Amino acid sequence: MADLKTTLLHNLHLSLGAKMVPFAGYDMPVQYALDVMKEHQHTREKAGLFDVSHMGQVVVRGDSYTQAAEALERLIPVDILSLSEGRQRYGFFTNEAGGIEDDLMLANRGDHVFVVVNAACKEADIGHMKSALEPAVKVEEITGRALLALQGPASEAVLAALDPRAAEMRFMDVATLDLNGVEAWVSRSGYTGEDGYEISVPSEAAEDIAKALLAHEDVEPIGLGARDSLRLEAGLCLYGHDIDTTTTPVEGALTWAIQKVRRTGGVREGGFPGAETILKQLDTGAPRKRVGLKPEGRAPMREGVELFATENADVPIGQITSGGFGPTAGHPVAMGYLATAHSQIGTTVYGELRGKRLPLTVATLPFTPANFKR
Repeated sequence: MADLKTTLLHNLHLSLGAKMVPFAGYDMPVQYALDVMKEHQHTREKAGLFDVSHMGQVVVRGDSYTQAAEALERLIPVDILSLSEGRQRYGFFTNEAGGIEDDLMLANRGDHVFVVVNAACKEADIGHMKSALEPAVKVEEITGRALLALQGPASEAVLAALDPRAAEMRFMDVATLDLNGVEAWVSRSGYTGEDGYEISVPSEAAEDIAKALLAHEDVEPIGLGARDSLRLEAGLCLYGHDIDTTTTPVEGALTWAIQKVRRTGGVREGGFPGAETILKQLDTGAPRKRVGLKPEGRAPMREGVELFATENADVPIGQITSGGFGPTAGHPVAMGYLATAHSQIGTTVYGELRGKRLPLTVATLPFTPANFKR
């Protein structure tokens, strides 16, 4: 435990009675006094505050936004150039085989691109951008800021009490707000399927801002346990589990994130690592697909469970990558990969659990409807 990093809010977590666990090289809260189930439900019903300061915050800056965006498009198969100022978009780095090196969020901040990457991939991602883009474009990790996520239907009222402009933001808007005299970089987005915000604040103000948000009667601190069940119900991928270097965006059912201008026949077709594989799969399909899965009964099926076409089949046709109980859905939920021929909604497959073959149904994602403010 001694070699684990800590976030700027580590002492606050301890004072709130958090149970801490290692995650992505950091000592992070997995739950607080409410317990995971109640934290999940509280976020769905009111608002939860998450510490996500372990994630990487990066500024990519050229002579103009256009230069920075064009440079990043050589690494990311997303339309960054046409992204409007004050807007954010989901994307991913790909490798030469078409696999996903990491998924990320990127925003047009006027004169630069602001990128948020996963904690476990942070060093590799920044190194990748620096080696590919510098010196023409500068890549700078922002280390003097914490990152908070305020999620749930009460989030707007909570944040708007500190700056009324928060209420004017739409899903995937980004803006600079004034939170108790502190400059905050805010996006209306998150990782729960609920309305909410991700809030970057200077390190010296991080604990004060967190306490100000927690002081609201509708806000509770939420740990990694509920964060995982919330994102699973929302059908959102966890990098290193549901997507990784061996899965393409097409296999990962992330084709919605690749705009027409980057596809075959688009004005900026290809030009990113793995384009040949990814564009071919976009046009003709992939051999497997990420799907939602609903186990029958009350027993969850978790990561690693092999999936079969029939109770007696010898060869697996897929595997679960994330699974657990969905508190809001009211039943076990899972995601995984299936051979495309078996991936249609309503198909029954079988999971190997403790020596028995138990049925699952291919289900529509998300398991819980999204509650974003469009």
